[in-house]
Amino acid sequence: MTPIRTLALLFLRLGMTAFGGPAAHIAMLHYEVVRRRGWLPDEEFAELIAITNLIPGPNSTEMAIHVGRRMAGWPGFLVSGVCFILPAAIIVTALAMLYVHYGRTADARAVMDGVAPVIIAVIAHATISIGRATLKDAGTWLIASATAALALAGADELLLLVVAGLVSLGTARAAALSVILPAAPALGAQVAAASASVVPLSSLLLYFLKIGSVLFGSGYVLIAFLRGDLVERLRWLTDQQLIDAVAAGQATPGPLFTTATFIGYILRGFEGAVLATVGIFLPAFVFVALAQRLMPVLRRSTAIRRFLKGVVSASIGLMAAVAVSLSIATLTGAVHLVATLVAFLILLRWRINSAWLVLAGAVLGFMGFRGS
Repeated sequence: MTPIRTLALLFLRLGMTAFGGPAAHIAMLHYEVVRRRGWLPDEEFAELIAITNLIPGPNSTEMAIHVGRRMAGWPGFLVSGVCFILPAAIIVTALAMLYVHYGRTADARAVMDGVAPVIIAVIAHATISIGRATLKDAGTWLIASATAALALAGADELLLLVVAGLVSLGTARAAALSVILPAAPALGAQVAAASASVVPLSSLLLYFLKIGSVLFGSGYVLIAFLRGDLVERLRWLTDQQLIDAVAAGQATPGPLFTTATFIGYILRGFEGAVLATVGIFLPAFVFVALAQRLMPVLRRSTAIRRFLKGVVSASIGLMAAVAVSLSIATLTGAVHLVATLVAFLILLRWRINSAWLVLAGAVLGFMGFRGS
């Protein structure tokens, strides 16, 4: 078995250098454990990718946990996951500390003003890219489109995912649910808007546990949940704070889910950052442990595959809806619109690492970029 120290050093290094989102993270992991070190054959690595696509949670983090389990048993299971998450969580917490202390200064606001159009462009590009790869027929396009429209109308994101899965199964229950969907109450912990300045730590932990337990698809789907819950329903955050949190997760290495770390800190300081991080990542460890035993069932079940097909299609719709909502809320002038379009075209043409675009937006903002 692979020594724990070797695994810890590998995943600490990946956690400090893995920019570019889950696909880039998994490509780096493949190079390290298949090509460079020969720990796993290609076939086994591909099997692990298939498993992660069948369970909720951050795919690249779950791949790290899977590899650790295969290479060093249960100690490796814990060490690999924690070491991959920890560097990003520490970096994002440091950024959140700076944000809380200096985020309202003119220079800091100018920087974030320059970053906002880039974040919206990144979400829009991810929606189109993942949509092209995922939406293969009229049924999946219809589910994605209907989900986007209902999300923009205020329907609960979690309920939308459930209904989309049922629609994909073709059940009568799905049709009944879809009729009552726009009026359905939000699921999950509810806290009155007036208490946003004193969010209970228990509510913060439970909320991110819920999100970590139900989130399928790209990490960008996280943003749709966060906006629907934390901005619109619970009023814990503003749209600008959400974009700032996403920018922090996008501009740092490691999983995008560390956006939760940033949010936890600005809501409840260091304790909030720790609890939000634990909450959103803990389900990934549980699901990976269960998947090891359930994989034969998951492989054989046509119903599960069809349900997940609907869930993933709906996830694309949620991403589209959040791109539209954030654009309306934060792109306040012609300069912002042009900047978003330019960033989007750059991503479309050259597919550069989005972290560089975030940095460029920050520099332009600092130099005096403003919406007009």
